Amino acid sequence: MGVELSASEALGLWHRVLMSQVRDDMPDLTVRQMAILLQIYLVPPPHTVRGLAALLTVTKPVITRALDRMGELSLVDRERDPRDRRNVIIKRTVKGALFLERFGDLVMAEARQLA
Repeated sequence: MGVELSASEALGLWHRVLMSQVRDDMPDLTVRQMAILLQIYLVPPPHTVRGLAALLTVTKPVITRALDRMGELSLVDRERDPRDRRNVIIKRTVKGALFLERFGDLVMAEARQLA
């Protein structure tokens, strides 16, 4: 099922979703943090700091800072790879899954307003 939107309508939808997120008192995430979070939850694991950095073409410290913030919010967890202690594996959390489910609900609700 595809939806045809003009650029202006797409931006309006994105604006309404973000406004709903702020009104709903959801945690504020940067675009980079949200992209990382969606990658972790929508793409099958494993996810590593090194792999995410390569995928987004940023440095590992950039990923680490984003994960630090998301870890403070309990949206993700990290642990050392027992097979290769140099790698850090990013784990999903229940709170992170619930956050994205709520965000998805906001997107659907705002998209329905377009119809």
